[in-house]
Amino acid sequence: MMISGGRGGKSAPSASSSPSVSSTTTSWAVSASGKRIQREMAELNLDPPPDCSAGPKGDNLYHWVATILGPQGTPYEGGIYFLDITFPSDYPFKPPKVVFKTRIFHCNVDTAGVLSLDILKDSWSPALTITKVLLAIRAIFTNPDPSDNPIIPGIARLYLADRAKHDELAAEWTRRFAK
Repeated sequence: MMISGGRGGKSAPSASSSPSVSSTTTSWAVSASGKRIQREMAELNLDPPPDCSAGPKGDNLYHWVATILGPQGTPYEGGIYFLDITFPSDYPFKPPKVVFKTRIFHCNVDTAGVLSLDILKDSWSPALTITKVLLAIRAIFTNPDPSDNPIIPGIARLYLADRAKHDELAAEWTRRFAK
């Protein structure tokens, strides 16, 4: 089977020069994931989700930086939150890794910025896109999950027991770290 459309006039290696079928398959998977990421980037640029932006960091298509503005009416309002997004080589079959770079007082984000979100773990589907991931992350600002998915139990308990105190601390962290 011949594959056309290579970059820069280069053709795919022939079966005789290829050490194994698996290395050719791996190259094809990376190429397919890159095309998928490029398509999602174009869609994101045409119709970005509210208060969100994202794109490659430098020339690396697999490493993005995203920003999410803290939604109005939340203790995160006025904050600008930066995230690192790393796509695996087998994307979209595996989820991207998303890490908050801006400190945030939230029961679903740990001190290293690791996010606890089902769609980035067990509920991932290749049908999901980075736009949908950004929307899901933005949704936890207004609807945290202190019961089923807290990564910081102390913040979750505070949210459930004393919402006013929780919101006061979250707003303080927003002023200190996200502005």
